[in-house]
Amino acid sequence: CMRKIILVVVIIALLSGCGNVISKELRETVDKDLTTAALFKDTDAHKGKIAMLGGIIASSKNTDEGTYLEVVEKELDYRGEPKDTDISHGRFLILYDGYLDTVIYARGREVSVVGEILGKKVRQLGETQYPYPLIKSKKLYLFEKQRKQRNIPVRFGIGILHTF
Repeated sequence: CMRKIILVVVIIALLSGCGNVISKELRETVDKDLTTAALFKDTDAHKGKIAMLGGIIASSKNTDEGTYLEVVEKELDYRGEPKDTDISHGRFLILYDGYLDTVIYARGREVSVVGEILGKKVRQLGETQYPYPLIKSKKLYLFEKQRKQRNIPVRFGIGILHTF
């Protein structure tokens, strides 16, 4: 009896961590025929469509229009989380209708978004003018910070008050 209870608890714990970060209802509004490559190749041809993208925040800025997040695109996994890879189609902008604290929505944080494609917005990136796909957020998900592994010194002791 106790084994069954433990098994049920373990299964529930495993299944609860497997869901997508974006609701099923909202994911169903995403244009399934639109690939990320196609979006970056010809953004204006996809205006008005709903897309799901994610990646790593490169910068964030609050304006009178809302908060802009510049994101380095990364492929999403089955949970809707950006994969840890160096492969990217480029950068895109998220326009969030409202205020986001740019200390929290900061460089290096991972996000996923479902939103409407507004077209492209050309901005300065380094020495060039870069055509960013612009997504107006319907749902924005900020992932928890990745915990850095700490080097914890290991100590062994023999006897009393004597360690190596």
